[in-house]
Amino acid sequence: QAQVVESGGGLAQTGGSLRLTCRASGTVFKVETMGWYRQAPGNQRELVAVIASGGRTEYAAAVKGRFTITRENDKSTAFLEMNSLKAEDTSVYYCQVVSLVGETFWGQGTQVTVSS
Repeated sequence: QAQVVESGGGLAQTGGSLRLTCRASGTVFKVETMGWYRQAPGNQRELVAVIASGGRTEYAAAVKGRFTITRENDKSTAFLEMNSLKAEDTSVYYCQVVSLVGETFWGQGTQVTVSS
């Protein structure tokens, strides 16, 4: 059984920065894709950023140029550097891990709150 744990959420001011970390552990498996999603109250979960094992990245339009996703393949760890934060970035951020054989695992989420 794989475990996915997010950390690094918290409170930031508008224009500030936060760095989220996602670590996958447990059953040995090959991680293909790691991604960050977010879900605000009353909204559907949406893609924020995703990174494949080869380094290819994809970003939501709303965060492009402000957020950066990176990963350490040998540690099954991904990071989300969030800069120039806006109030609308307030949400619960979830890490998704997809294995080479297509299994999907989710973390419990970490709250990010941006206030002025």
